[in-house]
Amino acid sequence: MSHSLEVEIRFSGLAALYICESLLLALDDQNVLSHDEVRGVLEDAAAAHRNAEGTPQQIEEHHAVAAIIERILGGKHLAQN
Repeated sequence: MSHSLEVEIRFSGLAALYICESLLLALDDQNVLSHDEVRGVLEDAAAAHRNAEGTPQQIEEHHAVAAIIERILGGKHLAQN
């Protein structure tokens, strides 16, 4: 497998997460979803990963994903009102 393909595979999930974050912020800005609804979507996603089951490695990966989502929630654009 080429190095560029490995990099693409490795970071595609993170890219998707940040695209979704941008879309959620745009939906909030355009009043399609309320600020609380956007936070709820992200909180639900973080909770799903926090509570996921699987092998120890899978659980560790899910917790890493939850931590990334929680950092997004803690950012200035999604701060609690």
